[in-house]
Amino acid sequence: MKNSFGSSLTVTLFGESHGEMLGATIDGLAPGIKINHEYIKNKLDERRPADKTATARRERDEYRIVSGERNGFTTGAPLTLLIPNENTKSSDYESLRDTPRPSHADYTAECKYHGYQDYRGGGHFSGRITAALVAAGALVAAALEARGIYIGTHIARIGAVSDDSFLELREDELKSAITALDTPAPAFLNAERGRKMTEEILRAAECGDSVGGALESCIIGMPSGVGEPWFDSMESQIAHILFSIPAVKGVEFGRGFGLCEMRGSEANDVYYTDGRKIKTKTNNNGGILGGITSGMPIIVRTAIKPTPSIYTEQDTVSLSNMTNTRLKISGRHDPAIVGRARAVADAALAIAVADMLAVRYGTDWLSGK
Repeated sequence: MKNSFGSSLTVTLFGESHGEMLGATIDGLAPGIKINHEYIKNKLDERRPADKTATARRERDEYRIVSGERNGFTTGAPLTLLIPNENTKSSDYESLRDTPRPSHADYTAECKYHGYQDYRGGGHFSGRITAALVAAGALVAAALEARGIYIGTHIARIGAVSDDSFLELREDELKSAITALDTPAPAFLNAERGRKMTEEILRAAECGDSVGGALESCIIGMPSGVGEPWFDSMESQIAHILFSIPAVKGVEFGRGFGLCEMRGSEANDVYYTDGRKIKTKTNNNGGILGGITSGMPIIVRTAIKPTPSIYTEQDTVSLSNMTNTRLKISGRHDPAIVGRARAVADAALAIAVADMLAVRYGTDWLSGK
């Protein structure tokens, strides 16, 4: 089981949904980075369920750093943070040990780990583990902001209802748009469309069902020339970490699959200069060309499938008897996880770009020294 990401700056996740605690270790952090605890707590608040559009499981996520920090700064040694699990109800999952939930990792985990996996709450496959990812990524994201790089994510789509797009904003409007998204509540660029998307979630919840959606993320302030062609391209690394997030089933950059419907004369991002920098008049390629950053904002969308845990009765099998059966789950589950996944996407993107920047400029770059 491999639980680490990165080359120069690496993050390792550990823990289970109903274990004593979960956490992350960040290795390769430069010494002297100020740890912004308020920023980390705010990002954990964004991930935490807050209303009827999310699970009733509430955790305080009061993390503590047990290594790699001294007097509020990184020491350069591996930094490990821990988050306790407090609000678990393992009995809700006892009946699921023999009957895998459709579209969950229950069956595939059984195939790989032969029954030794922790099945409670999804164990190591649970979205609960993303709390540690968010804490680690927020620590890195705060350091990136100190270097002028900002990351923001909004809910781009719930079911058939879509929000406005970052691609419709001018480059000078993006920073204020990203800053406005920095709230604990599910965030949208268009408030009226956001209201309609929230209604979609509540309608699914009333039926004991769930709904999927999409996120759109923007990274501004990235220098040009970061990334490698072929196997370590900026797109490859971003897609790698985004696909590691539970429930992610699609990733596209810029116009993504929309480019299939365009001609080259429409899709090409033509160049111009403002006298100081070279830019493009459009950003259909999402700020990456040949696997390398162009200096334009990186725009990436992530598809999130409907939450597999629903209260509607479904077909499944008995693993012990090899017979067909029916399953009706209980417990506490999100009718949509798209809103809570915003903070997870931000964290993942921060880790990916920080690692690529460290590869390009060295690990000290993140500390500004």
